[in-house]
Amino acid sequence: MGVGGLWDLLKPYARLEGPDFLVNKRVAVDLSFWIVQHETAIKARVRNPHLRLIFFRTINLFSKFGAFPVFVTDGTPSPLKSRARIARFFHASGIDLSDLPVAEEGVSIERNTAFSKCVQECVELLELFGMPVVKAKGEAEALCAQLDSEGYVDACVTADSDAFLFGAKCVIKFVRPNSKEPFECYHMSDIEAGLGLKRKHLIAISLLVGNDHDLNGVQGIGLDTALRFVQAFSEDEILNRLHEIGTGDSPIFQGAIKSLDDCVPVSSESSLKIKCSHCSLCGHPGSKRAHLKSSCEYCSTSNGEGCMKKPEGFKCDCSSCDMDRREKEQKKQENWRIKVCNKIAMESNFPNDEIIKMYLCSNHGDFSEVGPCISWGSPNTEMLVDFLAFHQHWEPSYIRRMMLPMLSTVFLREMAINPVKTLLHGQYEFDSIQRLKIRHGHQFYVVKWKKAVPALGSIMNSILSEESDMQQDVVDVDESLDLGDESEGPRIHVEEGSCYLLTDENMDIVRAAFPEEVDRFLHEKELKESKRKKSSSLRSEGTNEKSELKSSRGVQLSITEFYRSTKVQIQLKPGEDLPRVSDSQGDGTSKEKRKVSNPNLSKSVRRRLLFK
Repeated sequence: MGVGGLWDLLKPYARLEGPDFLVNKRVAVDLSFWIVQHETAIKARVRNPHLRLIFFRTINLFSKFGAFPVFVTDGTPSPLKSRARIARFFHASGIDLSDLPVAEEGVSIERNTAFSKCVQECVELLELFGMPVVKAKGEAEALCAQLDSEGYVDACVTADSDAFLFGAKCVIKFVRPNSKEPFECYHMSDIEAGLGLKRKHLIAISLLVGNDHDLNGVQGIGLDTALRFVQAFSEDEILNRLHEIGTGDSPIFQGAIKSLDDCVPVSSESSLKIKCSHCSLCGHPGSKRAHLKSSCEYCSTSNGEGCMKKPEGFKCDCSSCDMDRREKEQKKQENWRIKVCNKIAMESNFPNDEIIKMYLCSNHGDFSEVGPCISWGSPNTEMLVDFLAFHQHWEPSYIRRMMLPMLSTVFLREMAINPVKTLLHGQYEFDSIQRLKIRHGHQFYVVKWKKAVPALGSIMNSILSEESDMQQDVVDVDESLDLGDESEGPRIHVEEGSCYLLTDENMDIVRAAFPEEVDRFLHEKELKESKRKKSSSLRSEGTNEKSELKSSRGVQLSITEFYRSTKVQIQLKPGEDLPRVSDSQGDGTSKEKRKVSNPNLSKSVRRRLLFK
């Protein structure tokens, strides 16, 4: 959606952000974009995939990423958008679009009933979550961009590139909770620094290549051509130039000037320039006859002979040739711009002022003068259980289990604002931080919640999965992408006869709520690491001592080396006889040495006696 190919153009200037980027940030979410993504779940035959996706993705965005989402829904589409939607629908069928009615002011086509029903069900679910939902007059991405540009939110979450044209400053294309890959974050400041494009430049590109409100654009102009064309003008003049070209008021069509650069006249020097002759041998200025007698100033051979033959692909660097090349390149650029302007002038009603006005409009929502009312409330747990049990046929215990991460996040944020000792869901109190967990490349604190008061039908009894505590301080879990971004629910941990509830919490949110507990956990972790280092050093010292003892006892040699060393030991020195050497070796081995050194025995017998 949006301007075709614009995402590919902007991709080199995207920042790759991690999950910590969204902590405590307000983000405007294009709800229609999320609902459209449920098509993958339809193939798996999931019941009401749009509700499933919104349920889990909202929990992940709020609890795992620590963001404050503001959901924006579409209003009544503009007449141009309605006509473009019809044209897109019939284009694949090969139906002639010339018979379609021209879009008139106030005439629009509502979305189909099935999609409107999906949106209404998702809005009802989000309101039960306590999430703010605002409705746009027209396009949802337009209101997302307005909230971003006016400072009500910090970023937009949408895959519609039109958000940049509506004035968005920071756009997040995708958010994948169960993925190690970072998400792409586009800042308008980076786009301006990298490509030199501002908001009106992007609007001009959309008019040239086509957009959601005009699918055709200008015939024969692609994204590369449009980019090169708009970069030649400043933001203040680009739309005015398009008006001049479209209406034929540009000087290029009045015969006075042959290029768009009417403010840059041709210099008198270049107009009176006469190209001098060049030598066909060396390619430098001058005649070949003169260069045969003596070399030119450019060749300057040392032996005084004529010029050297020019190599293949030679280009002369003299001022005359350099000026000639610049003029040819300028003329080439002027001819290219003239062709582009001719294509623009052939389009009727170009540029469309209604599209420009819509993109530059700064009132896409029904707000009062004070501004939009955006606030986050607490989830209505019982109403959510009834709603999802009716629509999804889920068990109440499963719903409460999956909702607990959001409830714990709400509890931690309330504790950060007002540190009054209260209970999570009226039943659990914060006990401690068990360990640091890494899941899908994201770090979390595993928090232990201790049951404070017994209650019937509690969440503890509804959780089916149980896990032991036989894990290390840091656990790296690598799991595949769950359908509908399903989050991991809480676990039960039994320790010394007491039951605890374990949840994965955002590290920054936990620190804001319980800074002393975080400091205590980090201190204990440092002590454990120091003990491990000491124990490992002691083990390494023990292994070194064992190796030294082994080396002191002797090294086992091969047969050949051992036999050679024995022969060396019993070699006679000059002036010594064999019995005296044998006695000096010691009492324990003197007999064996005498047996081995007996010259009457054969070599094989002496070897057997040696290893006996």
